Amino acid sequence: MYVALPAIGKTIHMHEHKLGVVAIGRNEGERLRRCLLSLLPAVPATVYVDSGSTDGSSQMAADLGAVVVDLDMSQPFTAARARNTGLRQLLQRFPDVTLVQFVDGDCEMVPGWLQAASLFLTQHPTHAVVCGRRRERYPERTIYNAMCDEEWDTPVGDTQACGGDAMMRVEALQAVSGYRDGMIAGEEPELCFRLRQAGWRIHRLDLEMTLHDANITRLGQWWVRTVRSGHAFAEGAWLHGSSPERFWVREARRAWLWGVLLPASIVLAALLAGASAAILAAIYPVQWIRLLLRSGSLRESSFMLLGKFAEAQGAMKFHLSRLRGGTRHIIEYK
Repeated sequence: MYVALPAIGKTIHMHEHKLGVVAIGRNEGERLRRCLLSLLPAVPATVYVDSGSTDGSSQMAADLGAVVVDLDMSQPFTAARARNTGLRQLLQRFPDVTLVQFVDGDCEMVPGWLQAASLFLTQHPTHAVVCGRRRERYPERTIYNAMCDEEWDTPVGDTQACGGDAMMRVEALQAVSGYRDGMIAGEEPELCFRLRQAGWRIHRLDLEMTLHDANITRLGQWWVRTVRSGHAFAEGAWLHGSSPERFWVREARRAWLWGVLLPASIVLAALLAGASAAILAAIYPVQWIRLLLRSGSLRESSFMLLGKFAEAQGAMKFHLSRLRGGTRHIIEYK
């Protein structure tokens, strides 16, 4: 059941808490317009952080009533840095804000979510983050959009992490120094890990939250998005893999095993023992059959196996950049 938003032009009063919004984006066009119209003017404490858009996004956001911050592009852009910048500006302009809804500029807020989420955090002082169901706007258009929609369907209840759209307690964010500015992927689960280490809890409500427009129409876009996931797994494991939780170690190891170690072993065996050693490659169709039997889906089993190569590419990208000490840039798929 949705809790209706107040009529346009009226401010939402969030119990004893004051709510603010930080939206981030880059060349989102009409998607950004839908995003801000789902928030303004009901939440006047709304900050939009733009990362070098060339489509007039900043002016459009200002015209709609948002406080606009153009991110300094002399430093590498990351979503984490944009959210931290937005939060600082939000608290500077609206110092009484105690809850912040983060939202990506390609998402539209579902009516009723803001009230339900703020009520939950008001009633559950041990929780730092609450999120809901993000849905794809057009899951029927491509298999890639459909896979994103399935990915967003996470378990309900206390959980380990959230995505880019979530409502957070400002007090908790400040206690852990916010997002990690330099992370180019996986910054939300990494933040949630640190929040949980500090004793806070994360919760996923069984409610609709946002409509997301992935707009993935080509295999290449899906591949780049999966490379980004591999990068996140590798960095998360590098940062926190020695913790008792072994944060993202399993995901990173799977990428290395199926995307690097096994292919390299097969090639090496073929070089040393001849073509007959290539029979080792049969491990991939066997794994595909195992995944198929488990999932019952040809699509899921195929993309899960293929995705390990993209994830491995992302993991190698992270470690090469780390060893070189170079600047890391965001991995964009659209």
